[in-house]
Amino acid sequence: MSNIYDFTVRDLHERDVPLDRFRGEVLLIVNTASHCGFTPQYKGLNQLHKDLSPRGFSVLAFPCNQFGEQEPGSAEVIERFCQQIYDIRFPIFAKIEVNGSEAHPLYKWLTHEARGVLGTASIKWNFTKFLVDREGKVMRRFGSITKPHKIRPKIEKLLG
Repeated sequence: MSNIYDFTVRDLHERDVPLDRFRGEVLLIVNTASHCGFTPQYKGLNQLHKDLSPRGFSVLAFPCNQFGEQEPGSAEVIERFCQQIYDIRFPIFAKIEVNGSEAHPLYKWLTHEARGVLGTASIKWNFTKFLVDREGKVMRRFGSITKPHKIRPKIEKLLG
């Protein structure tokens, strides 16, 4: 796999979504959870999406239950939570694993392309973020503690 557009993922309704659909956009890919100390970042992610989507930007959220079982709900529960609590406007995909032998191929690729602190590949916690340019290449990885608004200047630079 050479870029993000080589992957297909499933949405919350288990429909295939080729990431080629996002060709030409700047993307921020995030593993999310509804019951995490970082869950309030949904608000900032939604604001980025709202402000920058007209310029060709999208947040892509991938719920994950691998960290402290902080995303235990079904697809319906996740969707309802994101809509009712945060009025999320960006795509939320089916729950996946991001580490280990069962990690989704997208996340295996992302973690290979952008290593974490001290060169580690594995995701350390929920709300790890990957910034992808318009050509589908991973530009940078941000840890859970990096708030969405801190990434905005890097997104805007890629948007041109």
